[in-house]
Amino acid sequence: MKSYKHIVFVVFFFSFFTVFAQEKSKKQLRTEQKLEKQKGIEKLIDAKAFEFVAQNSNSQIFRFIDLTANPNFVRFRPDFIKSEMPFFGRGFSGLGYGSSDTGLKFEGKPEKFEVKKVKKGYQIDVEVKGQQDFFNMTLSVSSQGSATLSIISNNRSPINYFGAISAIEEEKKE
Repeated sequence: MKSYKHIVFVVFFFSFFTVFAQEKSKKQLRTEQKLEKQKGIEKLIDAKAFEFVAQNSNSQIFRFIDLTANPNFVRFRPDFIKSEMPFFGRGFSGLGYGSSDTGLKFEGKPEKFEVKKVKKGYQIDVEVKGQQDFFNMTLSVSSQGSATLSIISNNRSPINYFGAISAIEEEKKE
């Protein structure tokens, strides 16, 4: 009878600890999620098709401006760029006073689209000619997807946006 209790105890002991030994720690789960996110960002960059959405902005005149309630995006593709970004800054020649041109809204085929792998992420350099302006954009993307977009234009002061990249959402037709 005593040996039966010992056998049951030993079997219970090993089965109990093998269940807990197979469970992953929170640190391991976070590391796996981080690696999965990095692979997803790498796929977006390799495909050269992604969307940048800004959460805040910083220009030479204004301090940080929260853009979370303001819909905005720049869609990047090697054959087509579309921008619907707000602009907070100084306009120069070529912009009509009181015109409906209130933001960095343009689309076109990029004259330059370069993707470079840098130390902690990627750098994408794009040049696009809009209807009335020329835009030089630099997008710096971390391996986790956070990004900084700098836009320099001929007719406006430089501006920076801070946000993240994601897969392009298809436009809804109304």
